[in-house]
Amino acid sequence: MNAPTDVVQDRRLTVQSISRIEGEARLRVVVRGDQIVETRLSIFEAPRFFERLVVGRNPNEVIDIVARICGICPVAYQITAAMAFERLFGVELDPSVRQLRRLMYWGEWIQSHALHIYFLAAPDFLGYPDVLAMTRDHRPDVARAVALKHAGVAILDLLGGRSVHPVSLRVGGFSRTPTRGEMAGLRPLIEQCLQDALTTVDVVSGFELPEFEREPLLLSLRAEDGYALDEGRIVTSEGLDLSPADWETAFEEEQHEDSNALYARGRDGRHHLLGPSARLTLAGDQLHPLAAAALTKSGGIGQIRRNVFASSAGRAVELVHAAAEALAIIDAYEPPDSPSVPSTPRAGRAAWSTEAPRGLLFHRYDLDEDGRVLAATIVPPTSQNQASIEDDLRAYLPSVLGLPDAAATARLEALIRCYDPCISCATHFLELDVQRELPG
Repeated sequence: MNAPTDVVQDRRLTVQSISRIEGEARLRVVVRGDQIVETRLSIFEAPRFFERLVVGRNPNEVIDIVARICGICPVAYQITAAMAFERLFGVELDPSVRQLRRLMYWGEWIQSHALHIYFLAAPDFLGYPDVLAMTRDHRPDVARAVALKHAGVAILDLLGGRSVHPVSLRVGGFSRTPTRGEMAGLRPLIEQCLQDALTTVDVVSGFELPEFEREPLLLSLRAEDGYALDEGRIVTSEGLDLSPADWETAFEEEQHEDSNALYARGRDGRHHLLGPSARLTLAGDQLHPLAAAALTKSGGIGQIRRNVFASSAGRAVELVHAAAEALAIIDAYEPPDSPSVPSTPRAGRAAWSTEAPRGLLFHRYDLDEDGRVLAATIVPPTSQNQASIEDDLRAYLPSVLGLPDAAATARLEALIRCYDPCISCATHFLELDVQRELPG
């Protein structure tokens, strides 16, 4: 028996496990007629409790522990923690050590952006299910991706002792710094990296982008001297201006049903967007000249700002900037007199923000008089971008409803991947509320 023609049935699009992202997430969309009933990005990866694991630890132990939050961007977590402690303790880094920290961070950007552009995003734009299938027809592009990642990893290996969860960072500097010869050994690799980055801009400029535009509230660091990385001010596209230590004065986190990740938003309830499009919009005038030229060549900031599918172009521009900056640091390197300067722990609040590859990362630690952690808050980029992802899904959904379910679902997955979400980072805390009732 056929259903009555006036009964409107729900259409459900479900992705049980989104592929080509770091971590585990599920997408659920419910449409009733032409009305969007539900759009939910659920994070079901287990919470990891890092904010509790660091309690009772001293600052150098914390720097080692937080590296384990992410295998793709461990340096971001380490440098943010180190700078928070150094600010509280009044530590002044040797200028050479300061530049080595920046080189290490640029190395992480290089390997992370290369991974996203070629291995995670490119198959969506070139019509392949994954990078292995793409390799058959685009072997030079995949080889270039591997070379770019190798260059970033080489920087991390030299400065961090190893590329995954580096071991050399500490409050006041490093446990060891490289010789001039070791740094010079990086130069041919990073020279080629810069050329590969410039070629990458050409590659992503050829991607055919879906039509989609919006004007999000953007947030990033902006520095007076140089492209935002680990210093400057927290700024937004609507004029907010904060110290990197004061993120919590304007923003907060909340837990949503059916998700092990926290959502971050402004205290006024508004959502903000982080990452390359925000940085290039708010601080693009500070790009290296080669990256500034690449930005123009890529199609310009307007497209990158308004269309999330242009995020690969933004990452390609930043890839050029990171490689050019890394090369300049290598060429100017003078070994410091000592790998680190001493510090004296004290009680207080240590807080700071830096720009991880995926966007602004905030750390706050409350310390006792011995410098041991009493409480911690770590706000990764993905937990801040998660609400914006859902906003974009709702806005983009009407344009794909005319497609078959498989094609519509693939388009929605591609949009999510454009944010390069790091789900493992986002599942940093889960509050368990158990309610018990007395019998009778």
